[in-house]
Amino acid sequence: MNATTSQAIEPETEAPQAPDLFAKFAPLVKERDNLLAAGVRDPFAIVMDEVKSPTEAVIEGKDTILLGTYNYMGMTFDPDVIAAGKDALDKFGSGTTGSRVLNGTYQGHKACEEALEEFYDMDHAMVFSTGYQANLGIVSTLAGKGDYVILDADSHASIYDGCFLGNADIVRFRHNNVENLEKRLAKLPPEAGKLVVLEGVYSMLGDIAPLDQMVPIAKKYGAMVLVDEAHSMGFFGENGRGVAEAQGVIDQVDFIIGTFSKSVGTVGGFCVSNHPQTDFLRLVCRPYTFTASLPPSVVATATTSIRKLMYAGNKRAHLWENSKRLHQGLRDLGFKLATDEPESAILAVLLPDQEKAVLMWQALLEQGLYVNMARPPATPVGVYLLRCSLCAEHTSEQVEQILGMFEAAGKATGAI
Repeated sequence: MNATTSQAIEPETEAPQAPDLFAKFAPLVKERDNLLAAGVRDPFAIVMDEVKSPTEAVIEGKDTILLGTYNYMGMTFDPDVIAAGKDALDKFGSGTTGSRVLNGTYQGHKACEEALEEFYDMDHAMVFSTGYQANLGIVSTLAGKGDYVILDADSHASIYDGCFLGNADIVRFRHNNVENLEKRLAKLPPEAGKLVVLEGVYSMLGDIAPLDQMVPIAKKYGAMVLVDEAHSMGFFGENGRGVAEAQGVIDQVDFIIGTFSKSVGTVGGFCVSNHPQTDFLRLVCRPYTFTASLPPSVVATATTSIRKLMYAGNKRAHLWENSKRLHQGLRDLGFKLATDEPESAILAVLLPDQEKAVLMWQALLEQGLYVNMARPPATPVGVYLLRCSLCAEHTSEQVEQILGMFEAAGKATGAI
């Protein structure tokens, strides 16, 4: 061995240990493991063995009333809706296997957009594969780098993700605070592009936005306005168009986003607008352009449901009756609710901590009642709740049965 060779030999060193990418989830994993070790069922892993109707299912062999499905208008088992889906499945097959801008636009997709245009009395409609993608796509396409998205601090994840995808600057204002919205807008450069994003009904607490005050303020500062009516379509307003219609400002809103997975009773999302360039968004909206379109059977069910919702006044009235009765009944039992009065079909029962919320949730499930348990980060920091989503197909007798279940569970767990 010569000197040159000897000098070229380096001692072996071990490569640094790369961090486990799952390490950041360790606190949540530990919390979940501790919860399950205590004998509590996983609130986020429920399996429906059979679904009998919009309000009833079988969970682990037990007949269960459904009070946590967002099936507000009960359209999932409507005979006309089901028949339309079956017919489209027979005629057009199980899927399109393509994007809307390529081979994925069938006659049914255009018919669905036409139904939305008629329902909202607007000039343009775009159908997306999910409601999440509708927000993701429209927000990210409208507001890019150098633009501002002004949004409620409690906005849905899809709205925040749309801001991130578009690389817009995010300006938050305090939840449903009109003065704080104006304060934020007043500080922005007058020449900057601005999009104010609001929600008609906020899904966790079930409260509604004061759109009649917020929309004019947004216009005062030159902002475009997008309203997410996912949880209000179908039963707010004279024609079921949402909170913007109910509060008389729908003509001032530039874009309305919605979903088919709530009142319409299937899956998908949409944007409607009177802006003359709306159709151009189909070519530049990445979540629309690069996603396979909805199966023909799905858009057929959505189209039929939307057209029936135009004439669902009786259903809307009964849903409001259910909401008022359940809200008052829960308060009379001693439960604390997120709103002083029923503001929507969502009633949020507030619990002091996660342990009490989980125990209450499980006690209700054991009696045959399914509700949603929610905790941070889905809810504001420190807020634990049971979310009840009423349906127009819940009978008055079922509402009374639900109240009896809450009373028994509340006493058994010490919640009341």
